[in-house]
Amino acid sequence: MRRLLPACLLALLAACASRSQFDKSDWETQNEGRLVKEAADAAPAQEPPPYPSRENLVEFFVSAASDFRFFIDRSSIGVKDKIVRYVLVARSPSGVDNVSFEAINCAAGEYQVFARGHSDGTWSSRAGGWQKIPPRSVQRWHNALYSEFFCPNGVAIADATDGIRALERGAHPWSASPGSNGVVGGSPPF
Repeated sequence: MRRLLPACLLALLAACASRSQFDKSDWETQNEGRLVKEAADAAPAQEPPPYPSRENLVEFFVSAASDFRFFIDRSSIGVKDKIVRYVLVARSPSGVDNVSFEAINCAAGEYQVFARGHSDGTWSSRAGGWQKIPPRSVQRWHNALYSEFFCPNGVAIADATDGIRALERGAHPWSASPGSNGVVGGSPPF
């Protein structure tokens, strides 16, 4: 019994010590988006990925009120620290592509544009900070990417494959589908 007591105490202390690294204070929970953003801002500048090619583009629906068509370059999707990076292509009705390398901070509901693409396949860096994703019914591509594809229920996708599947499916299984009552749950089907 005397040998068992120290072993139990050591096990209890180890469990408490390992558990504390996963606990968050109320402040950390309330400011999670801010903490993620500050960590991302402290990271080195984002280098744009290779310019998108048509065979890597997957179209996603934004709004019936828009004449533009919107695409994400499958090969550009990356997820790190609750931030999803991607290349967006907005194609005008006349066929002109507006290309940008962007990110969405799922914890804060914000986006940032790192670079703009040119028709010759080059990039221009765009110094800009994080901007809140405003609620919109028109020009809502960031809203759609955030709520329906990359950050369902405010939670970042697991990885690029998760994002690609959501885009190909028309929405992430955990998101509220456009026109639904917003009640979604359960496990992802993929």
